[in-house]
Amino acid sequence: MEDFKISIDAFGMSDFADGDSEFIPIIGDDMEQDTDDTPIPEELPILPLRNTILFPGVIIPIAIGREKSHQLIKDVDRAKGYFGALTQVDYKIDDPGVNDLYKTGSVARIIKILQMPDNSTTVIIQGKKRFELEEMVDDDPYFIGRIRLLEDREPEGDKTREFEAVVSSLKDLSLTLIGQSPNVPPEASFAIRNIESPAFLINYVSSNTDIPVKEKQRLLEIHDLKERGMRLVEFLVREVQLVEIKNDIQSKVKQDMDQQQREYLLQQQMKTIQDELGSSPVEQEIKDLEKQASGKKWSDEVAELFRKELEKLRRLNSASGEYSIQYNYLQTLLELPWNEYTRDNFDLKRAQRILDRDHYGLENVKERILEHLAVLKLKKDLKSPIICLYGPPGVGKTSLGKSVAEALGRRYVRMSLGGLHDEAEIRGHRKTYIGAMPGRIVQNIRKAGSANPVFILDEIDKISNSFHGDPASALLEVLDPEQNNTFHDNFLEVDFDLSKVIFIATANTLNSISPPLLDRMELIDVSGYVLEEKIEIARRHLIPQLIESHGIPGGTITIPRRTLAYIIEHYTHESGVRDLNKTLARLFRKIALKLATDEQVKKSVAISDVREYLGVEKFSKDTWQDNKFAGVVTGLAWTAAGGEILFVESSLSKGKGQLTLTGNLGDVMKESAMLALEYLKSHAGYLGVEESVFSERNVHVHVPEGAIPKDGPSAGITMVTSLASSFTGRKVKARIAMTGEITLRGKVLPVGGIKEKILAAKRAGINEIILSKENKKDIDEIKPIYIEGLTFHYVENIKEVLDLALTNETSMAKPVTKEHV
Repeated sequence: MEDFKISIDAFGMSDFADGDSEFIPIIGDDMEQDTDDTPIPEELPILPLRNTILFPGVIIPIAIGREKSHQLIKDVDRAKGYFGALTQVDYKIDDPGVNDLYKTGSVARIIKILQMPDNSTTVIIQGKKRFELEEMVDDDPYFIGRIRLLEDREPEGDKTREFEAVVSSLKDLSLTLIGQSPNVPPEASFAIRNIESPAFLINYVSSNTDIPVKEKQRLLEIHDLKERGMRLVEFLVREVQLVEIKNDIQSKVKQDMDQQQREYLLQQQMKTIQDELGSSPVEQEIKDLEKQASGKKWSDEVAELFRKELEKLRRLNSASGEYSIQYNYLQTLLELPWNEYTRDNFDLKRAQRILDRDHYGLENVKERILEHLAVLKLKKDLKSPIICLYGPPGVGKTSLGKSVAEALGRRYVRMSLGGLHDEAEIRGHRKTYIGAMPGRIVQNIRKAGSANPVFILDEIDKISNSFHGDPASALLEVLDPEQNNTFHDNFLEVDFDLSKVIFIATANTLNSISPPLLDRMELIDVSGYVLEEKIEIARRHLIPQLIESHGIPGGTITIPRRTLAYIIEHYTHESGVRDLNKTLARLFRKIALKLATDEQVKKSVAISDVREYLGVEKFSKDTWQDNKFAGVVTGLAWTAAGGEILFVESSLSKGKGQLTLTGNLGDVMKESAMLALEYLKSHAGYLGVEESVFSERNVHVHVPEGAIPKDGPSAGITMVTSLASSFTGRKVKARIAMTGEITLRGKVLPVGGIKEKILAAKRAGINEIILSKENKKDIDEIKPIYIEGLTFHYVENIKEVLDLALTNETSMAKPVTKEHV
C-alpha cells in the first residue's frame, strides 16, 4: 500500500474527487504486466461511469456514490471477479438506463478499495479488455449484461514501420506536453519513457490526456491500433500548439503586469516624495482648474456638471489614457465663454463710416446691418439674424464679415464649409472616442473668446454629405434662431447658447443649398459691380494695398481712370474684383522689378504702357453683333461668375421641316427652341409666312461657343425672335437684347438674375432690353447707376416682343413669306 501511495503522489494525484464523474489516472509498479489468466465470462455486472473512459491496462481511481454501485463493488470484490465499465452518454443523469450508456467499454478488475477520511469509498480499478455490450439480461440489484470481447488489431508487414513512427511521435508529443505544462510534474515523463508496449502507450496517453469524453469514447471504439494512434497524434499536436499559445499569452501578461506594478510602485514613490516636498503636479492641476472655475459665469447646470467631472478626474490615475481625455474635456469647458459677451457699439454713424470705408457699394447689406443695430439699440435685446450673402466670386462677401464685426465692436471668426462632409465637424465627437474633440462651431466660439461674435460660415453652398452624415442637416440647429439658444455639441454633453451670435453665410449660388437650410436664412443678393464701381474699388482699396505690399514708395506710380477702365475691360472678365486684384498685382510686380534694377519708370501708367506690363489683351469686349443678317439675336444669361450676353443664330435650308439644335444646349433650352418653332407654326399668318414653308424647310438653331454647356429658361423669347427673323427675312433691331421664358400660348414669363444680365448688357454696349412685365419690380430695386443709359421694354406676350425687336428692313437673304413661296 505504501508503494502504491508513493506512485500516486509522484503524479500529484492523491486527492480523489467525489462521485463517479471524476477520475485520476495513475500508474503503478509492473502495470503493463497482466498475470491474471482467469477467463472472462460472457455475462458481467455493468458499472456506469461518469465523465471518464477506462482503457485496457490503465489504472484509475473512481469514487463510489450510488447504492447500486456499492453493491456491485462488494459482490465483485467478494468473488474476485470482473465487471464491465461503461460510460454514461450524459454524466448529469443520476440513475442511468440502458439507453443512457455507450455500448463499448472495458472489462475491469478491482485492485484496491479505500475508505477515505470523509467516509466515502474510492476504488482503484484496472482495465483488462475492450468489449461490446450485446444486451442487458438483468437490472436488479444492478445491471448485468451479455458482452462480446473485442481484440485490438496490430499492423503487420510494411505497415509496422509506419506504426513505429506513430508510437515514436506519441512519445515525443507526450514528453513535449509534459515539459510545457506547469500542472504536470516532471516525474510523469519518466513513466512515459519506460512504457514498452505500443498498445498500452496509446491507451495510457489517451486516458491521461485532456481529451473530451466523446473523443475518448471514439478512440476506445477504434479496433486498429495504428488508426487509434493517428487520431491521438492529431489531438496531441493541437494540444501542444494550444499550450504554447497559453504559455506565450501568460508570459506577455506577466510582463505587462510586472511593468504596471513597477510603474505603480514608482508612481507611489514619486507621490510620496512630492508630498514631502510639497503638493504634486496632479493636485496642482486640479487646484488650477478649481480656481479657473470659480470665476466663470456659467449656469447652475454647467457648474454641477463641472463639479462631477472634476471629482471623476480626482479618482483617475494620472498615468492612464482616460486622465488626459478627462482633463481635456474640463479644459474645454473652462475655455468656453459661458455668458461672456462683448458690448455692442451703437454709434450708427460710426458703423456707417466703417462699412463705407471698407466696401464700395453693397448698399443692401450695409442697410441690413444698420437696421439690426438700430433695433438692438432701441430694444436692448434681439435674437441675432442669420444672413446669407449670395453672389458671384470676388464681390466681397467674406471680407464683409470683418467690417460688420468692427462696426458692431464684436469679435470675428470664420469657418470654411467647402467640402465638409462629416456631421461630427459640426456637432463634435462623443468624448468616449479616441481623439474626440468638440465640433468646429464650439471650437471657433472658444477661439473668439465671447459668446456673441460675428461668425462667417463661408461657402455654405459647397457642403457635401457622405456615410458620415449630412452636415447641412446638422447646421439646421445652428442657423435656427428658435433653436440655437440650446445648441447641443456631442463632446460638451451640455447645451450652449448661440442665439447672440451673428451668423453670416456666403454662397455663390442657392441651387445647391437644401430648402430647409435656405428657409432659415435671410437672403441678400450681392451682385457684381459695374465698370464705374470697379474703378472706384481699385482706386480706394486695391491699388493702395498693392503699392504697400510690393514695397513701392508712395507717390511713385499713379494709374488714371481711363487706364483702369482699359485694364478692366480687356484683361478681366468677372463680376467681382478678385481677378482685377491679381492683374494689378502682376502690373505692380513688373514696376517693382524696374525700380529694383534702377530702370526709368513713368509716374503715370498710360493705356499704351499696359501691353508692356500685362502682355496682349486677354479678352475682347462683349459687343452685340451687327444686324446685317436675319436670324441673329442677342440674349442675356446668368452664370455663377455674373451676367453674360449670348447670341442665338438660326438658318433655313430646303428639307422636310427637321429641327437641328447645336451649341451644347441643355434640356430646358432645347424645349424652348421646340416651343418657339411650334408657336411660329401656329401663328404663321401673323408673320405673313405660308404654313407649308415649315414642312419644306429644315431649321437649324445654334448658340455659339459650343464648348461651353448652356441651359436655363432665359433664352425662350430670344429663340422665338431668331426663328421669326429667319422665316420673315426681317432684321433684328440694332443694340437690343432680351431675356424671358415663353409658353406654348405665347405668354412671356419672368426670369431671374436681372441685375447681372443688365451689367452684361451695359458691358456689351446694349441700349434696349426686352423683359417680362413681371420683371419690372426687379428693375425698380436696382440703383440708377446700373440702369443709366438703358431703355426697358416690358412685354406680356411674344407678339409684343416681335413688334419691338424686328424691323421692316430685310436682310440680303431672301425671306420665305407668301409672295416668295
